[in-house]
Parts: sequence; structure tokens; C-alpha cells
Amino acid sequence: MNRELSPSVQMQFMRPAQLEAAARAFPVVYVPFGLIEWHGRHLPLGNDALKAHGILVKTAETFGGVVYPPVYFPHDVNVPADITPEQAAADWRLCMLSALFERLKQTGFRVIIGVSGHNVRSQIDMVNQALKPVVADGTITGIGLWEISLSQCEESNTDHAAKWETSNMQFFYPDCVDMAALGTGPLAPGMKPPDGISGLDPREHASAEVGRRNVELASEAIGRKAQELLASLPGKHRAFRLPGISPEHWWAI
Repeated sequence: MNRELSPSVQMQFMRPAQLEAAARAFPVVYVPFGLIEWHGRHLPLGNDALKAHGILVKTAETFGGVVYPPVYFPHDVNVPADITPEQAAADWRLCMLSALFERLKQTGFRVIIGVSGHNVRSQIDMVNQALKPVVADGTITGIGLWEISLSQCEESNTDHAAKWETSNMQFFYPDCVDMAALGTGPLAPGMKPPDGISGLDPREHASAEVGRRNVELASEAIGRKAQELLASLPGKHRAFRLPGISPEHWWAI
């Protein structure tokens, strides 16, 4: 466990009373997404979801809400923009995500924010399409985002295993970063082998402080979006809706 990330907002570490109290105070759930993918020789393969998860934990620490454990799934699918709920159910990935979002809805959350650390359009499209049938009745709302969709600027950005992603991991999981593995020679450009890195050379530009600032800006922007989404719902739909987190009302997500 990363000691910088509070277990008190991470659903897998919470006790039932803690989950219920947090959900009643701010009925927002954040779901981090990514996949197992090459991120240079120096970063963990689960970088994308770990990055999104860490940012969302920081969001929940400041704004409230709870964070679902990281979800890993492949993104190699083209999702039609006009997909119907029936078509969404036909794809196992969309079906899986819609089922997860529906369970979160039934648990009583009013806002679902899915955040992908894998900055490829198709993964965000899949999250948003999976949300469609879940939010269709207007009683809850949700959105899919990249971790820097709302904060992108000079101090908050992304890349592939270069300055930004390396900085994030140096801030969150320094023990999982091995800069020496990159060697001292020039890196291949444009994600080409043998390095598979795209962006500014992390050996020169990455640091835990760069990661800290990026995380701060990203988490603040996501938290403000969570507040905005909750406020957009009719008043009667802004409160946690389950009688309680107990066996007679709830069992699992």
C-alpha cells in the first residue's frame, strides 16, 4: 500500500460503516481504469490504472466520495457514437462496465466518474457508452475522463512513460521506478523499440515534484467536476439512496 494514499477513501479497505458514512456525505464514486501495458523498462506495467487510482484517491481525500479499486481491461475496440443500450450489452467489455456502473448505482451513489490513465480515445468512449443505459433514467449522472482532461496545462499533462508518467510514479510509487534501467544512451523516438517511450526524456525532465503538482491539479479539477455533476441533478436525487450498507439492503459490488 502507498502510505501517501489514504485507505480511508479506498473502497477495498473500508469497513461497511465507513463506506456508508462517506457515501452519505458525498455520494460520488470514482472508478480508475487502465490496462497492463509496456511503459518503458523503468515503470510498472500497470502504470495507467495506478496513476488514475492515485489521482482519484487524492480527489476523494479533498472533496469526499470513495474510490473503487483499479479496473484493468483492453481498449482495442471501436465504439460507435450512436450505440444503443441493447448494442452496448452485446459487447462483453461494455456489458461488464455497465454491470459495474449499475451495481454502483444500486448501492446508492449519485455520481459515477470513470477515469482512465490510458490516454487513448477508445477507452474513454467505452466508459461513456457503458454509462449511457445506467444514467438514462436521470436519477444519477456520470462521465468518463482521462486523468488530465480537465487540468491539462503547462503543469499538468500526460505522455507515454516519459516526463509526466514517470513523474507520477515517482510521486506515488517511487519504489516501483528504476531509472537506471533506461541506461545512459539516447532513447528511440516516437515509442519505437527498444524503449517504447513517447515524450520528453524522463531522465532529464521527470521528478516526484513534477508528479506532485500534476496530481494536485488533476485531482482538484476532477473534484470540482464531481461537485458540478452532483449539483446538476434534481434535488431529490442528490442524496445517497440506499437505506444502509448492511446485509438486508446490500451485499456486494
